[in-house]
Formats: sequence, C-alpha cells, structure tokens
Amino acid sequence: MTVVHPITRAWITTGGTGAQNYDEFADDAEITAIIEANPHSALGIEMPHRAPESLGKSFGDALPDAVSRLAEAKADGSYTPAEQVVVLYRISAPGEQPAYGLFAMVDTGQISTRADEPGLVIRNEDVFIAKVRERVALAEALGHLLSPVLLLQTGRGDELHAALAAAADAAGAPAATDTDQAGRTHAIWLVQPGPQQEQLTALAGGGELVVADGNHRSLAAQTGALPRFLAVVTTPASVAIQPYNRLVSELTTTPEELIDRLRAAGAQITGVDGPVEVPAASGTVVLQLPGQAYAVTLPHTGASRLENLDHALVERLLLRDALGLDPGDKRITYVGGDYPASWLTGEVEAGRAELAVLVAPVTVDDFVAVNLAREKMPRKSTWFTPKARGGLVVAELPDRS
Repeated sequence: MTVVHPITRAWITTGGTGAQNYDEFADDAEITAIIEANPHSALGIEMPHRAPESLGKSFGDALPDAVSRLAEAKADGSYTPAEQVVVLYRISAPGEQPAYGLFAMVDTGQISTRADEPGLVIRNEDVFIAKVRERVALAEALGHLLSPVLLLQTGRGDELHAALAAAADAAGAPAATDTDQAGRTHAIWLVQPGPQQEQLTALAGGGELVVADGNHRSLAAQTGALPRFLAVVTTPASVAIQPYNRLVSELTTTPEELIDRLRAAGAQITGVDGPVEVPAASGTVVLQLPGQAYAVTLPHTGASRLENLDHALVERLLLRDALGLDPGDKRITYVGGDYPASWLTGEVEAGRAELAVLVAPVTVDDFVAVNLAREKMPRKSTWFTPKARGGLVVAELPDRS
C-alpha cells in the first residue's frame, strides 16, 4: 500500500497562475512587485499581506483577501476542476536535463523526524514556528493547498524517473505550461484513474521520501491536523543543491570586534581581494563586511558530522556566539541560490546590510546521511533546484465542518 494518493478534488491552472513559493524571496518588495505585474499569480493568495491592495495589513488580517482572490480565480476560469487525479510534472530549459515530478497527496501521518518515530516521510530541518502558524492559518482560511512540498524519492528514484520521463514523452500536449523567473518551462499533464496512475503512485511511494523543500508546509499539515498534504514527488536525478546564504542587516558589534571574536574562538581568517564568490566546497565561509571581505575557516567544535557542517558552525559560532543572534532574529535574512554573490555583496556595499555570509552548498552525501540518521539539518541550509512551482495544481481540502 502506497503513502502517495490521487488528489480527490484538484483545481488545475489554465495558465498565468504559476508562482514562486512564498519562502523563495529575500526581499518582501519583490513579492509585491510580482503580484502587481501579474495579479493572477498564486503568490497574491499565498502572501496576501504583500499584495499591493493589502499592504499595511497583517498576515491574519489579509486572509479574507486571500479567500476572495482564490474564489475569483476559480470563477474567472483561471482554474478548472478535476477529480481523483495525479499530475505529471516536467521542468525543462535549454542546456539542462529535464526534471520530473508527480503532484499528489501524501499521508501526513507518515512524517518522521527522528529515528524512533516510524514513517516514510522524513522531515530534515529545524523550522521557524511563526511561519508554520501562517501556513496553518492560510490552509484553514482557504480550504485549499496551493504550494506543494517537494519530496525526494530515495528508494525507487531511478525507476520513478524513467517512468515519469516515458509518461511525459507519450502524453502529448500538456494541460498547461508556465515559465518561471529563470526561464524554465513548467509543464503539467493530468493522469486519470487507471493502470498508469496506479504505477506512478506506487513508484512515488515506493521508498523513503525526504523533504527537499517545504519543511514549514509539512509541519503545518501536522499542526493543522490535515490527513494528507499536497506534494510533488521528484527524483534524485531531477534536483541539485545550491548555496543558501545569509544577510545580517545590523551587527551587534563593530566589524573589527567580530573578526577578533572569531579569531579568539579558533577561526583562521584571511582577507579576500577581488570579487567575492560563494565557496565551491565546504570548510571555509566568506564574510563580506563594509569595505572588506574575509575567508573564514571555522573550527570544528561539534561532536558529529551534522554539528560540523558549515551551516551549523555559522549558526553556532558566528551568529549565536560572536553576534549573540538567535537564528530566527529578524535581522537575519536567509538568501537562496537564485541570488548570486554579487547581489549579496551589493546589499552590503549599498548599506542595506552590514554582513553577508556566503556558504558552500551542502553536499548530497551529507544531506542523505543526516536524513537517514533522522537528524535535523540547520535552518535554511539546502536550496534545491529547480523549485516546484506553486499555483499550478491546487488541492481542495475535505470539508471538516
């Protein structure tokens, strides 16, 4: 019996509603600009308080606006309903290998966060509880899920990849396509009840599923007592891990004192001349301070592989110990791999931030090892690409009144 199921009642885009997920942005103003340029984007529903006409409202106060926007989108033909379907998904771009996935519903009760907790869905990162509460409130207000959790099939990933590729090749014209900010084409096809649907759901649920993107959304499903959550089940061959960097808007000490504190903690520090880049391999992080960048090798003070990951060392030795900042402090912005090093250093040079921390991508080996041990990755440490796009497939939740 598989843990992956058809969507009982889905709403399928007819075009124009696709959106980056709510947590892919380093700047709230970008969200408003995207919604203003495309009012049909699902981002206006996912982040209702950032829509131009709702600015100034809190997230909670803007929820009725989200409800109205979704109702309007369904009424004006932006979505069309479908029953008992899974949705084949392909992401493609010139010069890149296609990525494949399957939109479906996954059993929330299968989520496992530690070794002694049974379940086939492994959630792997610490989260910010305020973001979880927002996702719970949005699902309760809408009665729909618009943004999928990206799950990596680790048991039968190669078989699933081959089956999805063959199905897409034979499927004909897609039900809809969407182009993202990087120029990638996202195409979807409906798979109705029958042998093909049964084959794909069996493969998608045929082994442990690791949360690659959507830790907050999966916890929100648990917190909100949803029996199932919307997911895209993808394959290892379809994804890569990009850097996940940090910006600190305001230092708690002078740049000179920060460097002195890191040296006192055992860090090896050298100045960087010329353009700053994200480190290609783990072991050294780069700090961009006003007027000067440094390559910093932080000492391995942890007792395990997880505790000595670059992201864990940055969180513990730099943010907590040297700056006295909790990882959830509002002065810290987590910046995904879609933003280049030049953007991060430019924020410091322009005075909009006082520190940029550039961290090498987590390796797939480290990511898998931590997950198999049912340990948690540091917050915002894995930026998987390509991202599953929100607003293409909407899952209507069962009435719980």
